[in-house]
Amino acid sequence: MIQTTELKKTFTTENIETLAIQNISLQIREGEFVAVMGPSGCGKSTLLHLLGLLDSPTGGKLSLMGKDASHFSESQRVELRRGNIGFVFQSFNLIDELTVFENVELPLLYLQTPSRLRKKMVNELLEKMNIAHRRAYFPQQLSGGQQQRTAFARAIITKPQLLLADEPTGNLDSVNGNEVMRLLSHLHQEGTTIVMVTHSSQCAEQADRTIHLFDGNIVG
Repeated sequence: MIQTTELKKTFTTENIETLAIQNISLQIREGEFVAVMGPSGCGKSTLLHLLGLLDSPTGGKLSLMGKDASHFSESQRVELRRGNIGFVFQSFNLIDELTVFENVELPLLYLQTPSRLRKKMVNELLEKMNIAHRRAYFPQQLSGGQQQRTAFARAIITKPQLLLADEPTGNLDSVNGNEVMRLLSHLHQEGTTIVMVTHSSQCAEQADRTIHLFDGNIVG
């Protein structure tokens, strides 16, 4: 599913260069659940953004779903992401002006899914995620747990092969955090490949294995 060889990412601001990750070589098999841990600023989110084609590497090689994406243009990255990769963020990243239904429906609009099928898919998933009673609500009218379930529904509505989660329990209390991990475990059992960034060793224990980063390098 994913293979990187000496992957690097450097950020340049004015005359300063910051090496965010360096020489990252790893392989993630299809259907695997991998946790990524490490202190703040060690490159966890940068690695996740590269694996999800939200950014492009400065050096090294990135193979994703059988394609060499190392030098993809923005349009090529968008094309491969669409329908294949789902994202769940700590800050939810819901669109405030859209209802729960509309937020979850959005990826299907990008795929030009017919209206009747969109409605059916969204309503069925909202029921499954226990958020259907809030379908007409806006994000600011929801609790943190409800916002995260909505974000999860949006991430998986296209049934992506790869789900990337960046601190998905970071802004939640223990009850809602446990619910998020239950959802991730269920998706894993259904065969979804999952890469999750987390600070929680308890969450990481539910993954198949854990990759530890420090100063942009894999150290374990």
